[in-house]
Amino acid sequence: MATLFNGHGPAAYGIPADDLPVTPSDSEDLPKVAMAIYCAGAGTIVYDTLEGESRERDVPDHFTFFCAVKRVRATGTTATGIVASVF
Repeated sequence: MATLFNGHGPAAYGIPADDLPVTPSDSEDLPKVAMAIYCAGAGTIVYDTLEGESRERDVPDHFTFFCAVKRVRATGTTATGIVASVF
């Protein structure tokens, strides 16, 4: 299927190719590095950045934040309905 994006490589910004549901895990990375994370339900999200730094963030309902995320940790994560936007 032809799209406007044929012939163009992914960039570190722009339109994601897909959204993947996230099951937080302390031992498994996401299948692809996320460019953004959406949380449907408020709470805390604990994640590892692409650079390997661990971060913790409190989020409200229906919140999206932009960061290169390679893992969403189960321990400490209370936010629900987590979705990763990926290239």
